[in-house]
Amino acid sequence: MSLEIIKPGSNYNFIGNRYKAFVISGLLILASIVSVIYHKGLNLGVDFKGGLLLQFSLTDDPGAEALREIFAEGGFTISSLQNFGEDGKEYLVNVSEGPTGDGEKLSESALALLNERFGEGKINIDREEMVGPKVGADLRQKALYAIYYSILIIIIYISGRFEQKWGTSAIFVAILLGVIYLVGLFGVGVGILILVALVVTLITCYMLKFSFALGGIIALIHDVVITTGIFSLLNKEITLSFVAAILTIIGYSLNDSIIVFDRIRENTQKNRKGDLATLINKSINETLSRTILTSGTTILALLSLYFLGGPVNRDFALALLIGVVVGTLSSIFLASPILLLWEKKTPELPAKAKAAGDLALKSGKAKLAKGDA
Repeated sequence: MSLEIIKPGSNYNFIGNRYKAFVISGLLILASIVSVIYHKGLNLGVDFKGGLLLQFSLTDDPGAEALREIFAEGGFTISSLQNFGEDGKEYLVNVSEGPTGDGEKLSESALALLNERFGEGKINIDREEMVGPKVGADLRQKALYAIYYSILIIIIYISGRFEQKWGTSAIFVAILLGVIYLVGLFGVGVGILILVALVVTLITCYMLKFSFALGGIIALIHDVVITTGIFSLLNKEITLSFVAAILTIIGYSLNDSIIVFDRIRENTQKNRKGDLATLINKSINETLSRTILTSGTTILALLSLYFLGGPVNRDFALALLIGVVVGTLSSIFLASPILLLWEKKTPELPAKAKAAGDLALKSGKAKLAKGDA
């Protein structure tokens, strides 16, 4: 006997409220874009921007603002400074520039400044990471490519599994690779290149009628944009851990969508003449208990990681928390309703006229059968 937290036979009208969900999702995406523009881009961490990351604790705590002033007086540019720990004497500082340049000199001069201000033996260095600007730029490009190509592979998988269009998928891949190559000849940045590729991906999916793939891909883009937008609103750093969280979110959200897609396919095969909107809504309701249970247990684990996993894992857990919640909602209210874009738009007859038509059709068939006899 399966565990059900939603009463069997429930029929919540998710499809009927899809336009409200579209509006809310659109507003969240718009807020995310506005936040990135307002902050003049994302708050990139040392992994992508280059610089020095120092995590240290002090015997005598001067306070975050005083520590920021000390670094500024020493000629350092601080992109972020976080205070954490039970006693509030532990700091995580991201130094982007210093008076003596990059490389090991930046680390040496920062440590020399701290020792000079607070004295030898009063500083405990817990973590020290140094990334050059060229390495940071290379990591940034590879992160973007990783996210895009993971989405591309997902499109191929969904279109092949649910729509049996493996051959068309090969044409789709050829088109995408051709577009990426041609746009790359103009020397545009990797961000613009990926953006153009995503737009072409959506258009191509629509033109080739990859209905399941289009629903899944829009939901994934929705989840990534909103998660990134919330991090921008909170002015959180974008690091390699965040990219790992995004890739995890993509996989999790896709898994949720595939469960619903599988049930939609089963129900449409059982009732090929049924109303598509009704079948999709029924499928969402039938998988709702499973979706809530899976998401709920995942959220509980992530809450434990967020509150008990320490400051190093906190942003990673936060990104996953946001992504799991947004991804669960998108698989219900976004991915599946998009399938209705391919529903035939035929005006429905009034109930009485439809009944009369059915009666006339049956009568005609009966007369035809009698004449044949």
